[in-house]
Amino acid sequence: MKRCPTRPSDTSTWRDIQEIPALLAAFSERAPRRLRGCVLKAADDSVHLVGRGSSDNATLFAKYIWESHAGVRADFVHPHAIFEAARPLDFRGRVVWAYSQSGRSTDVVATLKRLMGWGAKGVAVTNEPNLTHNPLARQADRHILLSSSAELSVAATKTFSLQLWLALWTSHLWCGWPTAAELAKTQARLAHYLGRPQDFPPSGRFAPIWKRLRRASFVTLVARGPFYAVAKDAALKFREMAGLHATAHSAADFLHGPVGACGAQDLVLLLSPSSERDIPDDLLRVRKVLRARGTPHEILSPASGRAPLSALLLDVELKLAALSLAVSKGLDPDQPSGLRKVTKTI
Repeated sequence: MKRCPTRPSDTSTWRDIQEIPALLAAFSERAPRRLRGCVLKAADDSVHLVGRGSSDNATLFAKYIWESHAGVRADFVHPHAIFEAARPLDFRGRVVWAYSQSGRSTDVVATLKRLMGWGAKGVAVTNEPNLTHNPLARQADRHILLSSSAELSVAATKTFSLQLWLALWTSHLWCGWPTAAELAKTQARLAHYLGRPQDFPPSGRFAPIWKRLRRASFVTLVARGPFYAVAKDAALKFREMAGLHATAHSAADFLHGPVGACGAQDLVLLLSPSSERDIPDDLLRVRKVLRARGTPHEILSPASGRAPLSALLLDVELKLAALSLAVSKGLDPDQPSGLRKVTKTI
């Protein structure tokens, strides 16, 4: 029987996370040359997005970035609606970005194939360089390879970071924001953080809330904008790696029902793009309601940098928290029970 790791640093997930700064730097080095001609959009400055799991969360981040900064409308495609369409939909002149870490998500591949049959151009975003094992890349008109570094753990960490990085670089190529210098500073800040393991959860700023996190019956992450995409993926990682009931809501949606399920045995993490002195109003409203309900909560903001680029730092910190929580519970975060790297849904 395989023994579960006793330290986070014994895991493949840890090693995957440690690779992130170097992979972002390598991506940036080749991005101006490799991405030109690949970052397609329709003539009316729009794209369609499709993905599952962490890749779906990455499309949400891309939507926020591209619509807020690049002036490109991003619409989601839901595979079930496409498969159930009573008649062909007109996708002539449309561009569909399909995300799959492995390139083998069956419903994403089938969705892109159908939409291309209806006239769309396809852009595949994967982390699989071997086209023999990558049907999504073979199907698409363009293939954006995030890296050649295989992700060994089940829970996606470095590939998710690369997907967020791609969204930022695509915005840079479309509109000049963020600047190359801002991207380089973000990569350097992330490298600095990962070079200080003494600050990793459960130490650092997670120390005061670690006991509450361990005994919480339910954890909710609340955020807004690009940080909501990070919240959704962090909740997924808490579920996958640590077996913790965790969910994520936008600040607005949270107050329209979900807050009613939060009590004294739960924990709510409020992900703020800025520090305690400049918390957005909608998160302040959430905090006020939680205080009235007696629900434990904590505000977490990026350790450094400016939003929304700083969301990448907070994302990595939350993934390390999920990893440490799993190990502390005697679980194997690399091989969660009942989960597989590639989920075939059709």
